[in-house]
Amino acid sequence: MPRRPPLSYLLAAAVLLALLLWLLLGDMQRFQATAPAPQAPPTEALPRVEYRLSEAQPYTPRLVTQGHLRALREVELRTRSDGRVTGLPARQGARVAGGETLLVLSPDALEAQLSRAEDQLALARAELAGADDLRRRNLLSQPELLRLQASASQAAAEVAQLRHALAETRPSAPFDGVLDRLDVELGDVLQSGETFGRLLDDRRLTASAWVAQRDALALAPGQAVEVRLLNGEPLSGELVHVASRADDATRSFHVEAELDNPERLRLAGASATLAIALPQRRVHALSPALLELNDEGQLQVKHLDAEDRVVRSPVSLVDADARTARVAGLPETIRLITLGGGFVTAGDAVIAVAAEAPEATSPSEASP
Repeated sequence: MPRRPPLSYLLAAAVLLALLLWLLLGDMQRFQATAPAPQAPPTEALPRVEYRLSEAQPYTPRLVTQGHLRALREVELRTRSDGRVTGLPARQGARVAGGETLLVLSPDALEAQLSRAEDQLALARAELAGADDLRRRNLLSQPELLRLQASASQAAAEVAQLRHALAETRPSAPFDGVLDRLDVELGDVLQSGETFGRLLDDRRLTASAWVAQRDALALAPGQAVEVRLLNGEPLSGELVHVASRADDATRSFHVEAELDNPERLRLAGASATLAIALPQRRVHALSPALLELNDEGQLQVKHLDAEDRVVRSPVSLVDADARTARVAGLPETIRLITLGGGFVTAGDAVIAVAAEAPEATSPSEASP
């Protein structure tokens, strides 16, 4: 007769069976087919950032460059006749009108030569008039009539030449302006083509400058220009010329602007700063400290989306000074991160707190 197993063995087997059943069945919630929804991190764990509402504003940037001024019209005065200076009706520095006599040279024998030439012209015309009458009566040949006509024309040409030569002994101003320089004295002997002074019209000025090739594409005649003088006084004008070809040595482009000089200030030849108005753009104004560089070296700005997550947007710098940077490329309205941006990155959820006051000036304030 077989022997029954001890009671201890039966108890051990029962415990083992119960343990196996517990391991097999277990907590059924741990074997669900779908994963449980992710739990949002506690609010206390999110970083806090301050923001301000920023709206794009129209702004007219300006290209600033250094240049110099000159009179709109300037001419070196030269004689067109030989002679001795016998009169100086205009003084150096005087304002003269166009056609006003600036210098008187001795006519020498020109007056007598003109008088003789006028007499010869009168004689030639009288002979020609008599020849016409004879020709109508067939008492004069056609070749003889043509010879008399040529003689009269030659006399007329000589009179015109002498009158012109006599007028050149009194050179006059070609336009209204100021006699900026007079280099002769009474008694000086001048030869034809010799310089005796300089006349300039300073009612309008031309401002010349050079701009870099990267800036030339944005320029066109007609753009407004403000010229600031060394004493801080401004003059307004407009761009009239942008070179079509860059300088071989500097690869920069020559530009010119014209401006009024109503007070006839002595500015020709002086240095000046040109501020050329560029096409208007819509920009956001912010502190330069809020600009960052991405891995490609491009400027970017951090702001918030509708779900309080950080967004990094690339921007282009329109202009900047020590207090304000003006950038383009952002949406019309953004929530700009003004504090705490250095501790968050793109995609981070944050606690957004509105700043008490805006940091940056309006784009229309404080021109560069």
